[in-house]
Amino acid sequence: MTDDPVTRPVVTLLPGHHKRAAQGHPWVYSNEIAMNAAARALPPGTLVTLNTAAGEALGVAMFNPHPLVSARILDRDVTSAIDRDFFAARLTAARHLRDKLYAHPFYRLIHAEADGLPGVVIDRFGDVLVVEINTAGIDRLEAEFLAACVQVLHPRAIVLRNDSAARAVEGLPVGQRVVGELVGPIVVHENGCDFLADPVGGQKTGWFYDQRDNRRAVAGLAQGARVLDLYCYTGGFSVAAARGGARQVVGIDRSEPALALARLAAERNNLVAAHFERAEVFEKLEGLIAANGRFDIVVADPPAFVKSRKDLGAGLRGYRKLARLAARVVAPGGFLFAASCSHNVEMGDFAEAVRRGLHDAGRSGRILFTSGAAPDHPVHPFLPESAYLKAQLVALD
Repeated sequence: MTDDPVTRPVVTLLPGHHKRAAQGHPWVYSNEIAMNAAARALPPGTLVTLNTAAGEALGVAMFNPHPLVSARILDRDVTSAIDRDFFAARLTAARHLRDKLYAHPFYRLIHAEADGLPGVVIDRFGDVLVVEINTAGIDRLEAEFLAACVQVLHPRAIVLRNDSAARAVEGLPVGQRVVGELVGPIVVHENGCDFLADPVGGQKTGWFYDQRDNRRAVAGLAQGARVLDLYCYTGGFSVAAARGGARQVVGIDRSEPALALARLAAERNNLVAAHFERAEVFEKLEGLIAANGRFDIVVADPPAFVKSRKDLGAGLRGYRKLARLAARVVAPGGFLFAASCSHNVEMGDFAEAVRRGLHDAGRSGRILFTSGAAPDHPVHPFLPESAYLKAQLVALD
């Protein structure tokens, strides 16, 4: 698909419904748009010039008449052509920012709207890129987008993880494929440790760069400690804590493939203190409580308990229960690190769930810090809800 600013279709907003977009918000909702027959007939992902009711241009946008978010603005300059050069410029800007933050090319390179590419996620693992495309507009421009990735980053492989549930909202099929050469897991360098990630078979992109700074903080407390890492996945917190001097680390997860990579990472870093066990977390915690098990640091970093707004009540009860059980196996004077990656959960609600869980466990303490994702996951100023990760480190009495 080619984009010609001169012949590009025009989509018009309803009178008085342009203010949010004019002030910088990157989204336009379906109820803000004059959904006439011509607009409804446009194929999902069509590039359009977005105008106010008075005919003033707001920018060039990807348009999909079906979901609630119908237009996603790509550029405020309507004369800009959305092509390989456009994508290359956005990729270059994102790379320059990350290169200021990190010495090595292991980071989230593109974080959707915050990096000017709505619905796109790219995690960079040296010369391997793992890409999620979750909007119809970028999906229609995939060839140009991938050509720009090759031009700017020269990867040996691009893994397209187009298997997110978000694609269904845009009416897109799910699937994945590899462009280039990729065999087996890939090495991830982070905070002085080597980890292993599976970008094809693992969760999301195969690694979670968002917890980078939190892993470093927990590792800084680990000297001589006994550490329990719940939902350890491929060993991010476990290996970091063992390298930080923990005398014993127990990682718990129910995914044997993930645990296999965690064990390989521990071996690769010569860390004999780290051990991994396949188990259901809640059952494991109940058993540890019954056996009076105690740890100096407990990490509770589960997958999303709230995948949609309808799950909010049950999800918050899940976080509360997890905090209660985890707190009961923290030794006096120890630490609980609790996190949520559910973007439908606000920080205040999560903090309240943790607080109630601590109360249920009969524990008190002090919140040492409240945090989010590492800076390679920037937040768009008009999309505070995109700050999906929230975490607390609590010192317990």
